[in-house]
Amino acid sequence: MLKTKQVVDVPDEGFIALLDSVITLFCANYIYTGKLTGVNEDCVRLDKPSIVYETGAFNEKNWKDAQALPNQLYVMKSSIESFGVVK
Repeated sequence: MLKTKQVVDVPDEGFIALLDSVITLFCANYIYTGKLTGVNEDCVRLDKPSIVYETGAFNEKNWKDAQALPNQLYVMKSSIESFGVVK
């Protein structure tokens, strides 16, 4: 017998709740971090972005190897596997 569950849409959750926060995006190939300043149907925008080449311990304050990128960065939502405030 199949059990059904009701899906509830929670307003202002997900990326919208994290606007203006420094977040980390775990994507298919790379990890990006920066201030989330924009969200639309297709992509998110990070200001002062960095690409994380080596995380180090997650309980440390800073990434072991994060390289700053020169401009704003747009990341396609379809490539994001998980996200949140990590550091």
